[in-house]
Amino acid sequence: MNGATATGKTGIPARISLPPPSKTGDKVFRLLTWAMALVVLILLILLALTLCQGSAESLSKFGWNYFVHTNWDPVNGDFGALAFIFGTFVSSLLGLLIALPLSLGTAIYLTELAPAWIRQPAISMIEMLAAIPSVVFGFWGMSVLVPWLQNGPYPVLAKYLGFLPLFHEPISGRCMLSAAIVIAIMILPIITSISREVFRAVPDSQREAAYALGATRWEVTRLAVLRFSIRGIFGAAMLGLGRALGETMAVTMVIGNADKISGSLFSAGNTLASKMANEYAETPSGLHLSALFELGLMLLLVTVVTNIVARALIGAMGGRKLVRP
Repeated sequence: MNGATATGKTGIPARISLPPPSKTGDKVFRLLTWAMALVVLILLILLALTLCQGSAESLSKFGWNYFVHTNWDPVNGDFGALAFIFGTFVSSLLGLLIALPLSLGTAIYLTELAPAWIRQPAISMIEMLAAIPSVVFGFWGMSVLVPWLQNGPYPVLAKYLGFLPLFHEPISGRCMLSAAIVIAIMILPIITSISREVFRAVPDSQREAAYALGATRWEVTRLAVLRFSIRGIFGAAMLGLGRALGETMAVTMVIGNADKISGSLFSAGNTLASKMANEYAETPSGLHLSALFELGLMLLLVTVVTNIVARALIGAMGGRKLVRP
């Protein structure tokens, strides 16, 4: 006999009326979660408004010329961001080119080939790598990686590939290529984790159908997994690029901080984030500070657009929801 019925004198069960369930908890929960999501949106809007307000003087004075000039002269009040835009995109794209094959290879191994006893420890190590602060990467890059690259691989590249403009001497350890390598190490866990989710979202029926047709393991991976996951892989790469574009401390410590555009990867450079990190603390109010605010506004817009595109691509991948380990 359940709690909703009782037996009367006639032996016929009599229904006991219960109070209707309260929906107050659901309403409060919905309101709280809605408010939390709204707070995030409000913070983003306030950040954009603050950057717009701070960069108003620079926007009104330089206009579009700010984006196409390389001169950065605080003494004479002449500012141009082209060198930093160049450094940001070159270092980020080069870091992405280095990290993407390594990330995809790692994700394929962990998803398709790795035995169970090694899979979870490897995943944990990758997640641990993502948790290391960027300043630690920068200190390690400046004290360990840069001297090793300057005395080892860089001279070899200059010797055998020096005929290419990308590897012209003189060699500088703190340069665009060093920044790209550090960025690649930092974004590798992001791309690897998202790629694993994308590969795990591939239906097993596709793998089984390929094996049934006599495909080898490589052919199954190439035709059934990678081809199905191409949109999600592109989205993972875009998310890694978004992280690379905004990286600050690690890049600042290894890129050399030179306000110039050079065709050689051995030359020092600067990025939008590193320029702000180097000059903001010592910049008085005025046009110089407004120019730095405009760098921040530009970086915010680029990063937001990149992440929106990446999320849209991952969400649209084959109409399937990504699953987590």
